[in-house]
Amino acid sequence: MFVHTQSLLHNVEARKQDSIKSRNFIKQLGNGFLPTKYFNFDLRYLIKYNQYESIRTGIGGITNEAFSETFRVNGYSVYGFKDHRFKYSMGLGFRLAEKTNTWLNFAYTDDLQETGSTKFLTDKRFFQFFEPRLLNIDLFHKHITKAVSLQHQISPKILSETKFSISNVNPTYNYQYVFFNDVLREFNLSTLTLALQWSPFSDFEHQAGKLVETKEKYPKFTFQFTNSFKNVFKSNIHFSKLDFRTIHKIQHKNKALSQLILVSGITSENAPLTHLYHAYPNNINKETIMQRFSVAGLNSFETMFFNEFFSDKFTTIQFKHYLNPFHFSKRFKPQLVLVSRFAIGDITHPERHQNISFNALKKGYTESGFEINKLLFGFGLSFTYRYGAYHLPVLTDNFALKFTFNITL
Repeated sequence: MFVHTQSLLHNVEARKQDSIKSRNFIKQLGNGFLPTKYFNFDLRYLIKYNQYESIRTGIGGITNEAFSETFRVNGYSVYGFKDHRFKYSMGLGFRLAEKTNTWLNFAYTDDLQETGSTKFLTDKRFFQFFEPRLLNIDLFHKHITKAVSLQHQISPKILSETKFSISNVNPTYNYQYVFFNDVLREFNLSTLTLALQWSPFSDFEHQAGKLVETKEKYPKFTFQFTNSFKNVFKSNIHFSKLDFRTIHKIQHKNKALSQLILVSGITSENAPLTHLYHAYPNNINKETIMQRFSVAGLNSFETMFFNEFFSDKFTTIQFKHYLNPFHFSKRFKPQLVLVSRFAIGDITHPERHQNISFNALKKGYTESGFEINKLLFGFGLSFTYRYGAYHLPVLTDNFALKFTFNITL
């Protein structure tokens, strides 16, 4: 009897461990990793598509804690079939303090970046099976960047990252920037970036030596300041940028959800086009609605054409209201989402940016519409209408009809 009881307990424990392993595997997969014993392959680099590289494919990943809890190696290598060029990145990380999750990182990257885009250093890793905006982007700049960064958990609610980098930035398009008495075609930058992410209302706990966000609450705030120093490590331009973002979500009693995202940024007058703001457009420059039919992004302006606007100061406000899903059956639960977006901005010296034409956002840009998500295999439909000061003369040019794609592991 005693042996039988031991056997039953052993089987229960084994099933429990298998269940934990299965959940961890699915969680890793949802974060874009295929885990192995010592190395987690990064699914983001398998295959992508954009207008400059066409198909972009490669492999990448990072060592896991089974390899080492105090040292990590990460990297990737990809190839673009249209530009016939390899891109890659290599990185090392050393943990300096476990309690505050302090890491010192070194990286070398030779790759492309979308012109006008801004990335917050403290953002959590975000993975999509495919990234809709990438399909239609054509304005990139090459960059070779050497960087050293320090990640540090100041307190459970405040995450920080400081990064110093030396970059050579070379636009892939015909562009010149008038910087005082110089006409620059490429930029050597020495930049220092300070970023903070503040989650004042979330709940955190230390579990197995790690700080874990046990209950995500809103609003959340992200601040980032970047300064480029002239004549430091042969840099040929100086400017500064200040970026801010807040995300707020309200869960209603009827299971509906409201989400508000405010993003704002300002640069000094000396920033080149590569480091300005484009407000995240997602509309292809083609003639008819059906030719522009593509996939809607999560937080992009669906009726705003690529390269239509650039600003050195801007603010965007995006509001989404997710209604309670319609329960037609156990597997068919489409969800209606109401969407409204607003952007405003300006640029001080547009004449400094040569061989490229664009508009400012000083009059305020507005679009509204709706999404019907999860109609079939995670796919849905999005319909958006552009109105207000930047309403276009041809009526159909103000409409955007697109797929949406939402899937949860």
